[in-house]
Amino acid sequence: MTHRIGKTLSTLGLGVVLATGAVSGPLVGMAQAAGASDTEHERAARWQEIAKSIFGDRQIAQTDSLVKIDAPVRALDAALVPITLTMPKDGQIKAVSLIIDDNPAPYAAKFEFGPAADPAELKLRVRVNNYTDMHAVVETQDGKLYEAKQFVKASGGCSAPMGMSDEEAMKGMGDMRLKFAETAPGKPVEATLMVRHPNFSGMQMNQVTREYTPARYIDKLTVSAGDRTVFTMTGDISIASNPVINFAFKPDGKPIQVAASDNQGGRWQHSFNPPSPTN
Repeated sequence: MTHRIGKTLSTLGLGVVLATGAVSGPLVGMAQAAGASDTEHERAARWQEIAKSIFGDRQIAQTDSLVKIDAPVRALDAALVPITLTMPKDGQIKAVSLIIDDNPAPYAAKFEFGPAADPAELKLRVRVNNYTDMHAVVETQDGKLYEAKQFVKASGGCSAPMGMSDEEAMKGMGDMRLKFAETAPGKPVEATLMVRHPNFSGMQMNQVTREYTPARYIDKLTVSAGDRTVFTMTGDISIASNPVINFAFKPDGKPIQVAASDNQGGRWQHSFNPPSPTN
């Protein structure tokens, strides 16, 4: 994913993430300014460039049934924008990618579903740096790609400070909680995964040192039910700090394993006992 995102950045002229993880000041301003007054034609042309960078020459068809994006038209907090991806066709979805077109790193996340997944609904929180189209691209089991789109008004989410020192933001990094909703026997279980991690974007300025905090973000997250994968997420800087992901899985009574890693070599693993079905 990093290679593809880097290619997208250079293609679109939105800035380049340096080796330190920080984005240079003038490029940050350019990324924030681009997009707010763009025409539909300009947005469509940008999406074609991004899609080619990520998916190559594969055809992407529009859909209103295989995936839907639910996001606020105007975000209350650009650093914590709630997104719901609905994929009602059980058994047809292999993976879903979320692309935030005008973010400095547009390819926000990819979720690849395993045999223990129920991908009907997926919720997460993202950063949005500018007025932008969002695209959800699903890959079906037969290898075809389909897309849905929504426009979101927000600004500055990738560079917004966390309101605390870097040291405070990193306390307890890797801690996890997993909450389960009540479920009936034989039904998928809804779960909420919370991971303690600042997900520094590389664009946030330390309010004390006035220097950019190097990027440090969760780049891989795998959830398994016993020896069956629920999903594997590949992420980037557009995922909000302290990620929260709502998902559903098909239980078999075995513990839920969660393994996470970040781009600086951090690794964490936790195990959770699934709930007992209620009658």
